[in-house]
Amino acid sequence: MISKTFEPLQILDLLYQKGYRSNLIERSLNKIIELERTNNLKQAAELQTKLQVYELQYHMTSDIFYQRFREGSLGDDIDYFEWSVFYELWQSVQERLQVLLPNRP
Repeated sequence: MISKTFEPLQILDLLYQKGYRSNLIERSLNKIIELERTNNLKQAAELQTKLQVYELQYHMTSDIFYQRFREGSLGDDIDYFEWSVFYELWQSVQERLQVLLPNRP
């Protein structure tokens, strides 16, 4: 017999596909999702604060900066590289929040 190794979510998915339900699993998953929401909202706020420092310093929004930076029209100042990393991290958090908070505008 060939043994298959499954990731935890794949195992739960297979159980649920077979009709298995558990209040313990439901509560645990809901708690994990809530913790992820909280952590991502905190991370988004921290990154937003960092972005605002650059926006005030350079008198432009982060989205305009990032577009110009990617085009290569701003130069290669270390601040620009740091700003771009913070902006990419912020975008990544925003994508996760779209999943974690589906009714969010």
